[in-house]
Amino acid sequence: MKHLLNLSLILLLALSSCGDAPEKSNSTESSEELNVYTHRHYESDKVLFAEFEKETGIKVNVVNAKADELMMKIEQEGELSPADVLITVDAGRLVRAKNKGILQRVKSKILNTNIPAKYRDEENNWFGLTKRARVFIYNPEVMKAEDFSTYRDLADQKWKGTIAVRSSENIYNQSLMAGIIANSHVDFAKAWAENVVKNMCRAPKGNDRDQIKAAYHGDAKVAIANTYYLGKMIGSSDEEEAKIGKAMKIFFPNTETTGTHVNISGAGVCKYAPNKDNAVKFLEFLSSKSAQETFSTANYEYPVNPEASTSMLLLSWGEMIEDPLNLAILGELNKQAVQTFDAAGWK
Repeated sequence: MKHLLNLSLILLLALSSCGDAPEKSNSTESSEELNVYTHRHYESDKVLFAEFEKETGIKVNVVNAKADELMMKIEQEGELSPADVLITVDAGRLVRAKNKGILQRVKSKILNTNIPAKYRDEENNWFGLTKRARVFIYNPEVMKAEDFSTYRDLADQKWKGTIAVRSSENIYNQSLMAGIIANSHVDFAKAWAENVVKNMCRAPKGNDRDQIKAAYHGDAKVAIANTYYLGKMIGSSDEEEAKIGKAMKIFFPNTETTGTHVNISGAGVCKYAPNKDNAVKFLEFLSSKSAQETFSTANYEYPVNPEASTSMLLLSWGEMIEDPLNLAILGELNKQAVQTFDAAGWK
């Protein structure tokens, strides 16, 4: 028992180092501040946080860490948690946060107007803020758009030794698998995954940028990656990475069938938020037309607000027809997706 107590103390100390957040006030009145626990680490977010501060006079305090660390931190802090807003990426994680009971329902006509139902929790515990698609990225000197069609097609033996994709532990792949299960059935999804494993050019490793680089250098003929990673590479200060990004092309799979798999980054108001009103104002601000357009131009993500314009770079990639699935199902099927990957031998 002593060892268990010591382990718990060590874990709590480690989590407290994720970031410096102010202690929760005992006052019943909301102060002019906001405590944001965020998994995102983009310059676009810093710009928007500063704009929110300027517009409202509400000081934004930020704690950055990995999603699971932040969720555990909020759980451990309990009713004393200073967290007002949790921001993370992928619908799977947002559903997980809701299921952990660390978010609360929000009533906001502005959020319900700015964010279509597909991109938010049906009970308004979380809201999508940006979209990204999981697509095929290829070198046009090696392949052409006519060579590609659907996610299903990647299971064909003609792709043997040509696919670059990251690990099944990655939440983006887990949500892609959840979408495949939702649009077909688990037996088909398992067979699909088994064949994709056979068609990989190498054992999964690295992030989406690494898959794109593999396709550029000829180690693979197609990379499965999120759209915004290509945007990041194109806009990179690293000359080699920018050169690779500019050389590559995007193909949107399933345009004529179920539509391309789309996921989100999003946020929710924390269960014990000491500054709830400020938190709601913050989410409303991030869902506004101007903020949405900043996400699109500065971080290469698609807006969820239908009134916002998509950046010229994203438009240059072509028309995207989205899978109409409500994104909550990606989180609901996450466990089944992980089990399917394991059964298929996808490392």
